[in-house]
Amino acid sequence: MSLQKIKVGVVQATPALFDIEKTVETIISWIEKGAREGCELLLFPESFIPCYPRGIDFDAVVGKRSDKSREQWLDYWENSIETSSPFIEKIGDAIRKASLMVALGVTEKESIGGSLYCTLLYFDENGELIGKHRKLKPTGLERYIWAESDGSTLVSFDTKIGKIGGLICWENYMPLARMAMYQKGVEIYLAPTADSRESWQSTMQHIALEGRCFVLACNQFVRKSDYPEKYQADLEAEPEIMCAGGSVIISPLGEVLAGPLWNEEGLLVADLDFSDLAKSKLDFDVVGHYARKDVFQLEVIGQPSTIKL
Repeated sequence: MSLQKIKVGVVQATPALFDIEKTVETIISWIEKGAREGCELLLFPESFIPCYPRGIDFDAVVGKRSDKSREQWLDYWENSIETSSPFIEKIGDAIRKASLMVALGVTEKESIGGSLYCTLLYFDENGELIGKHRKLKPTGLERYIWAESDGSTLVSFDTKIGKIGGLICWENYMPLARMAMYQKGVEIYLAPTADSRESWQSTMQHIALEGRCFVLACNQFVRKSDYPEKYQADLEAEPEIMCAGGSVIISPLGEVLAGPLWNEEGLLVADLDFSDLAKSKLDFDVVGHYARKDVFQLEVIGQPSTIKL
């Protein structure tokens, strides 16, 4: 473990909902802001492209579909992103100019087949897409729009700024999924989410203390008025602020380093002192002296080795 100090940023922002082109421009603008702040790593929220479709039910009824739901699905699908897309190249160019690492939450579509995935894309400071994690288990009605992943995308990266990995939203409630990341030695744990309840703050603090890692938690800020006009009738019963945010950065001992940020867009920035990682291991190390490997063993099917950059 290198006892370095680095600066990281968490972007709490509003995408151009259901509009991939404008959202990519928004992403580039925040990357430029992160570079001006001296960030070496920038995290964006869950499904920032094309949005987290909060409040849209796609006319979901068991055993029944509608023309309206298929049109809404088409809108969402068309504005989701392929990893081979020119938009990825455009984002990569902005990252290379900014010279920082980026983790970006998207809804990903494949060139073969029509399924969508809730995905976290990882870019290095040269703008290269170095890997991705797909959500293992979409929650509730998310299962209607996103397919499931497997252990092959439980990725981690050994970079010059530390060992990085993470999980998306309620995957963080899955103890074995968390342990799969801890046993890779993750030092900077990324948790993009769509959960803006205050209880989420407790979960993030718990993960920092349990994993003895820095936690970067990131959410969107979205109002009803941000949705396109054609969706307003479906959202009539929703409050104006539909997602209040709650992005936060937490130390390995549970100290809040930045945030939580509520009811506005913003860039949270914090300096991470890696000596805190070492000091936090004195009395607890989830994969070290507290692991009891003589009693407990975890096998994760298909999980790749940590990628060294």
